[in-house]
Amino acid sequence: MELLCAQWVIPVEPMNLVLTDHAVAIADGKILAVLPTAEALQRWPQAKRTDLPGKALIPGLINLHTHAAMAQLRGAGDDLPLERWLTERIWPLESKLVGPEFVYDGALLAAHEMLMGGITCFNDMYFYPEQTARAAQALGMRATLGIVVFEFPSAYGSGPDEYLRKGLALRDRLREQNLIRFALAPHAPYSVSDQSFRRVASLAAELGLPIHTHLHETAHEIQESVKQYGKRPLQRLMELGLVGPELIAVHAVHLNDADIDLLAESGASVAHCPHSNLKLASGIAPVTELARRGVNVGIGTDGSASNNRLDLFSEVRTAALLAKGASGDATAWPAHYALRAATLAGAQALGLADRIGSIEVGKSADLVTVDLSGVHLQPVFDADSHLIYAAGREAVSEVWINGNLVVNMRQLVASEAASAVAEVAARSRLWHNRVGEFLSASRDS
Repeated sequence: MELLCAQWVIPVEPMNLVLTDHAVAIADGKILAVLPTAEALQRWPQAKRTDLPGKALIPGLINLHTHAAMAQLRGAGDDLPLERWLTERIWPLESKLVGPEFVYDGALLAAHEMLMGGITCFNDMYFYPEQTARAAQALGMRATLGIVVFEFPSAYGSGPDEYLRKGLALRDRLREQNLIRFALAPHAPYSVSDQSFRRVASLAAELGLPIHTHLHETAHEIQESVKQYGKRPLQRLMELGLVGPELIAVHAVHLNDADIDLLAESGASVAHCPHSNLKLASGIAPVTELARRGVNVGIGTDGSASNNRLDLFSEVRTAALLAKGASGDATAWPAHYALRAATLAGAQALGLADRIGSIEVGKSADLVTVDLSGVHLQPVFDADSHLIYAAGREAVSEVWINGNLVVNMRQLVASEAASAVAEVAARSRLWHNRVGEFLSASRDS
């Protein structure tokens, strides 16, 4: 067993608790105890001891919404509204580039970026999920992989039936992989039919899987839904059987009171992606009101093509500041609540709250240290507040997943993982050139 002896331990549950000079005891990948360091050393004098002076030990961060492979498209569609971003840049680029190699390389780059920033688990939605699984496994990360559903064909499949068939077969193949789980991922109400949504709802109920979908991202989406279906997208999904505790509503920017009531009453979760929503000018999600009504709100980065950074520290800081600024209430989304959104709330949305998201006895030891000893971070009056308002991902020092140390002093521990990242980084020039050719041709036309 091992004792992690930190200056601060922030368990997240219970909320508003910061433990000073405490140790977390780990055995067989699980958290065995959380207790004062002096008591831990007395109880287990022979245990391996890891001292973490000047560091806060927190649960691993959970990125509730990603398109990891889109790290290959970082910067390729900047400064465009969502509809133009999709139709003029992203979808044309994907039609030319997406395949197994593109997805693996992009997902590995994204996974490395996330891991070095303290993200131990990510919830992904993209084509070729087997390649994203391969990338996550190469770095020892935890991932929930979306079984994507669109009405239109792609290089990955001919339509909804093939997407579901391939995704469910992959789930069966990886059933014994402890760190890999699955969700059903119908892309959005504007790209999925009623028939496909009904099938997703049936499968979610049968298999006990989360439903991960973009929802109420733009005002245009809602206007088109009312025009085509006579109802708002969330109402449509409710009538089709998709709105319940299993639903992860990504973005949820444009909500009225009835929408918020429905989310609260159903037990659904929201994946709040503040930077992507701001950058695409989609709007600001009403997260203060969502929190007030008890809706579970986690944090996502979205993909690198609409955000540019897979950085949950900056994401959660912006989330807290937007909540205050938009509501006019400086007490909205306090630091403790914001940290919970980036950890336990994400775990709850994914159905993993009994395993990860907080430092509690019996849970998996997915843990991160944040070094608060730097001169630029002094003094530290409240470590929890410091994590949200002062520190950043560059302060992440160590990362454990399932009790395994995967990052030590900001370096990957496994040589195989470091080699895989170096190999993919060397290949990135190929994808850079192909994206550049497309952008040049677009400008010329």
